[in-house]
Amino acid sequence: MPAQRGSRAQAAPPAPAAAGPQIQLIPAPADGALDAAEEAVDLLLDSGRAPGDVLVLTTGEQHPWAAHELSFGEKTYWAQHDAREDVFYAAASAAGRTTGRPVVVVAVNGGADDDAVRALPDAMAKAGSLLIVCGDPQRINSLIGSGA
Repeated sequence: MPAQRGSRAQAAPPAPAAAGPQIQLIPAPADGALDAAEEAVDLLLDSGRAPGDVLVLTTGEQHPWAAHELSFGEKTYWAQHDAREDVFYAAASAAGRTTGRPVVVVAVNGGADDDAVRALPDAMAKAGSLLIVCGDPQRINSLIGSGA
């Protein structure tokens, strides 16, 4: 239908802002998910992201940094989390204790399926602008499907 003389075309309303963080999936086998997460953190830091902006959660074995820091005691370990001065590594099962950060990286590196199912939506809720999930895409998809 032709526009009538004198009428103005209506501009489409702007698209609503995406709800929640941007999500990136980095395919990796379970035994390589931690390495993939480390590479993602390195890229974030190299691109200018502040270390205190990044939280890394693992569904299986703890990140070596977390295991080392926990050897000095929980109080010291969690004080580093609260200081928000550096990248913080934690088990996904400790998600109730971690607070949100602009970027959350999840290494789906094993662990019980129930823990991983809980970890993914919790990580999404904690991520301010970016959620990076490292792991086997088939496992991640099955976890998301079984958690719905």
